[in-house]
Amino acid sequence: MQKLFDEVNTLDQRCYEKFALSEDILMEHAANSIALYIQKQYKKKKSIFIVCGAGNNGADGIALARLLYKKYEVSLYLPFGVKSNMAKVQEKRAKALGLNFVNEIISSDIIVDCLFGTGLNKDLNTQSINIIKQLNQLESVKIACDIPSGINILGQISTIAFYADITITMGALKTSLYTDTSKDYVGKVLVSNLGVQREVYETTTNKYLLEKSDMLLPFRNTHNSHKGTYGHLNVIAGCKKGASIIASNAAFAFGAGLVTTVSHEELELPCHIMQSHFLSKNCTAIAIGMGLGNYEENEIKDILSKDIPKIIDADLFYSPLILDVLDQNIVLTPHPKEFCALLKLCDIDDISIEQLQNNRLKYVEIFCKKYPNIVLLLKGTNVIISLYNKIYINTYGSASLSKGGSGDVLSGLIGSLLAQGYNALDATISASLAHSIAANNYKKNNYSLSPIDLIEEIKKL
Repeated sequence: MQKLFDEVNTLDQRCYEKFALSEDILMEHAANSIALYIQKQYKKKKSIFIVCGAGNNGADGIALARLLYKKYEVSLYLPFGVKSNMAKVQEKRAKALGLNFVNEIISSDIIVDCLFGTGLNKDLNTQSINIIKQLNQLESVKIACDIPSGINILGQISTIAFYADITITMGALKTSLYTDTSKDYVGKVLVSNLGVQREVYETTTNKYLLEKSDMLLPFRNTHNSHKGTYGHLNVIAGCKKGASIIASNAAFAFGAGLVTTVSHEELELPCHIMQSHFLSKNCTAIAIGMGLGNYEENEIKDILSKDIPKIIDADLFYSPLILDVLDQNIVLTPHPKEFCALLKLCDIDDISIEQLQNNRLKYVEIFCKKYPNIVLLLKGTNVIISLYNKIYINTYGSASLSKGGSGDVLSGLIGSLLAQGYNALDATISASLAHSIAANNYKKNNYSLSPIDLIEEIKKL
C-alpha cells in the first residue's frame, strides 16, 4: 500500500527546513518530472499547449515550458498573469529564453493543465469555468499538474473540472485524488520526485492507498486438513432470499469449508450449500443483513448477541438493533444511503447522501473514532475501509459492479474470510480487493456482469 496525505505543504516546508532544499529546487524537479514523462511518451515536434494560473501551480507550468522549449512546439498561455513570487521568477526566465506566449486557447497534440493546484479554496469564476470547458472540448492528450483544475483539497468539484488522461502529482499522493467525485477526472495518477525520494519526502500518515499486493488470498498450503479447518459461515436469509443465496455461493467459492444458509423457509440451494433453521453449533462467522427485510426481532437480537465474527450489511443499518453490537469487533458494509441512516441512528449527524458523498472521509473518520472496534467499509466507486483512526482506499472499483447482487457477493467474501480465521480488517481489505479486481478481469461487456459471473472470476484469482 502507498501513503496518502490530506495536504503536502507541511512536507514541502520540511524539505526547506530539514534538507536545505529551496522552493525553487522543488519546483524545478516538479517541472522536470512532467517534462521527462512527456519526452518518454511522445515524439519530438509534437505541439504542446500549457495553460498556467497565477500561482505556484502556474509557475510549475512555466518551468515545464522552458524545459520543453525547442524539443517541442510549446505555447504558453497565462490568462490571469502571474502573482506568486515563483511565478514571476519563472516568467522572467521563460521570456529571456524567447518562449512563445499566446493570448488564447489553441488546439495542440498535448494539453497541460497548470491552472490551479490542490490549494484551490474557492469557487471558480466565469473566466476559469470557460477556460476549463474549452480545454475539455479539445481532442488532445490531457495532462494535469498536481491535480486537475477545479478539484479542491477535499476532492470536491463545485462547477467543473479538467478531464485529465494523466495526473502527475507532486511529491506524494493526496486524498483529494481519490474521492468518488474526482475519479472520472484524474485519469492515471503518477507521483513526481521533488528532489528527494518519496521515502524521504513522506512522513507518517493514517491514510493509505491499497494495491493488488495487499490482497491476501486464502490459499490452502497445508495438506493435512479437513472441511472444518476452513471454517463454517452461516448466512442469515431474509425475505429477499436471492441475496443470501448469492452471498453463500460467493463464500463457498472463496474458500470457506462449510456454508450454511439459515432460514425457516425451505430454500432452493445449490447442493454444496447447507440449510438450517437455526445457527450451526460449529459456526465460525455470521453474515447478516442482506435481503433481511422483516425478520423476527428477538431472533435477530439473539443472533447478534453471539460472540462470533460478523459481517453486517443492508437492512440492519436502518434498525435500532444494530446499536447493540457497535462495541463488538465486527464488519459493517453500508452503501451511502445506508451509512446516512446509520449516522442518524448513532446520533452522529442527519445528512443527505449528497452531503455524505462530498465528505466521505470526514464522516468515516467521525464514525470510526466513536466506534473503535468496528471495521467499516463504505461502498462507492472508491471503497473506503477504516478501523479506528486508519483509513484504506480501494480504487479498483468500476461501473460494472453497479448491479443488484454485487454487494451480496462482497458480504459472502468477507464472511468467508472471517470464517477462515482472518481478522476483521484483513478480511475486509482482501475481500474488497478480490471483489473489485475480479470485476475488472471480466472480459465481456461491463454492463453485463452478473453476481454469478463475478463469483466465477473470484475463482480465477
